[in-house]
Amino acid sequence: MTYAPVPQQGRRPRIYVAGGSNAVSRPYSFLPMAGWTQALPLFLTDAVEVVNCARARASSKSFRERGRLQWILEDMAPGDYLLFGFGQNDIKPDPGLHTEPFSTFVEQMAAYVHGTRERQGHPVILLPYERRRIDRHGNVARFLGDYPVAARQLAEDEHVPVVDLYGQSLLWWEELGPEASKPAFVYLRRGEPLQKHILDGDNVHTRAEGAIECARFIARSMLEQGVIPAHWGRDLDRTRFDYDEMGWLDEETFRHRTASRVSTFPGA
Repeated sequence: MTYAPVPQQGRRPRIYVAGGSNAVSRPYSFLPMAGWTQALPLFLTDAVEVVNCARARASSKSFRERGRLQWILEDMAPGDYLLFGFGQNDIKPDPGLHTEPFSTFVEQMAAYVHGTRERQGHPVILLPYERRRIDRHGNVARFLGDYPVAARQLAEDEHVPVVDLYGQSLLWWEELGPEASKPAFVYLRRGEPLQKHILDGDNVHTRAEGAIECARFIARSMLEQGVIPAHWGRDLDRTRFDYDEMGWLDEETFRHRTASRVSTFPGA
């Protein structure tokens, strides 16, 4: 499926990102933790702007109910994209977060698809990466259960392109194994300080190195499927990156973006 972006009047086309903590752009106080969205511009040209609206601890339900989806839709112009993926928090028992894979989860996710299309935008479903849980035989636990299956089913029903980071992550973690997969996640290296906001040995959130590889896969997948134009891609085979390129935020910018990207009319 190939999309041709509608020419924008006065600004570049945008890729909005909706998701949970794995996608959040982190402030410096979270080093070396990084969300994959803050690495995505490394593989995209200046022809497109990435607008990261992901929120820590967000599910498909809470993100929508708290007005974050509505903010995106109000800001969206024809030809923009919404790249969204949930499941990590939908699985939790908290009633403010929880959805059931083949019923309420699909209903929530469908609202992202339909809302984007009503604004003449392009929805893209992301299947989030699996967390690092590997047994002594090298098998990766399927923590996300049926949520990736349900999301893919919705994508097929609604004819929405899919970025299968979930399936790719299973291949990565199983190929790397228990020890070699650690550097993709927040395992501190000798001499790195322990920041108050992070845990050493975090098997859920990525370091910059892991975020870069996730972003590379996402950009490559969208380009190879023709979801975004070929001239938007760059540096897909580049192997060396500097931490300064990762776009960590200062605390004021981080707080402002978190607080401001919320509609005052969440149910609109």
